Amino acid sequence: MTARPANAHQARLLRLLRDGGPNSRAQLGDQVDLSRSKLAVEVDRLLETGLVVADGLAASRGGRRSHNIRLAPQLRFLGVDIGATSVDVAVTNAELEVLGHLNHPMDVREGPVAIFEQVLSMAAKLRASGLAEGFDGAGIGVPGPVRFPEGVPVAPPIMPGWDGFPVREALSQELGCPVMVDNDVNLMAMGEQHAGVARSVGDFLCVKIGTGIGCGIVVGGEVHRGTTGSAGDIGHIQVEPDGRACACGNRGCLEAHFSGAALARDAEDAARAGQSAELSGRLEAAGKLTAADVAAAAAAGDATSLDLIREGGNRVGQVIAGLVSFFNPGLVVIGGGVTGLGHTLLASVRTQVYRQSLPLATGNLPIVLGELGPAAGVIGAARLISDHLFSPA
Repeated sequence: MTARPANAHQARLLRLLRDGGPNSRAQLGDQVDLSRSKLAVEVDRLLETGLVVADGLAASRGGRRSHNIRLAPQLRFLGVDIGATSVDVAVTNAELEVLGHLNHPMDVREGPVAIFEQVLSMAAKLRASGLAEGFDGAGIGVPGPVRFPEGVPVAPPIMPGWDGFPVREALSQELGCPVMVDNDVNLMAMGEQHAGVARSVGDFLCVKIGTGIGCGIVVGGEVHRGTTGSAGDIGHIQVEPDGRACACGNRGCLEAHFSGAALARDAEDAARAGQSAELSGRLEAAGKLTAADVAAAAAAGDATSLDLIREGGNRVGQVIAGLVSFFNPGLVVIGGGVTGLGHTLLASVRTQVYRQSLPLATGNLPIVLGELGPAAGVIGAARLISDHLFSPA
């Protein structure tokens, strides 16, 4: 994709077609502040660029029927969501519908070279399956702080070897298309905003609980990244003075006391101490425990596992309550790998938030699980690059 919108009006039209699908000129005119003649000029210019195409006749609104307009059907975006323990790669069309999605278990600590070899292999597999001849742009999510303008991770605690690695530049050269890079939880928030539970909400928090914990902050429909890109790093808010050592170098961080890794460690300690026959059996069979084991044990009624989940939910809820009082969001979304813990976790989080935050902030505040699961990150990644490409050059 070589063309870009020439002005803000064209960018607005492209985003309306991305988010709403094919539309008539008349319906587009209802949504943008342009005269009919000016709208016709901008749409015709977009048709000339090949970014949009005519798509049949629209429903009659009286008088001559107009043509529907849609984004070019051959446009393809690559969405890449690099997690701590797996990589998701998907290809979408211009409306961000997922056409193909691959997942591969992989430890981010293997370093950027190994991870990107895997990403490129998965992208090649999607291309070979006939879903895309090439990619018009790619969005990449990584599980750590990103200096957003440069697309570079900065001192990510759970990503040794990634500090300062030129992710955007390296992948742009390999893929032969523009690339944008962001923190993975920001992309999860963008995915839920585009196609999930946050579709109609302008101000919300999206909390990802996985190997680490982060928070996407959406204000007025836009991700708030802060001055340097580190906004939302709530996993390193202290919840226990002089508590456990954290990977970031501090003590007592939320992430050190409740995350996928912390939950697995606590479960193993409980199993070895003979506090749970269910967990002991699973540890003996597999040699280690994961958050998924705790979820399964809890579902089977194991009291120790239920207690671990409730205790963790209370800690997360304690931090979210402070965020709610400060930010006053319209919605809180909980996502990430640990959401397999489901409604036990959600109930504990809700209890803490509703108990600690002001009634004015929580009176109509839904706290819900994300809808999209693993697709949230790749859809958000595709939205990130489409936001960039559907902006004036």
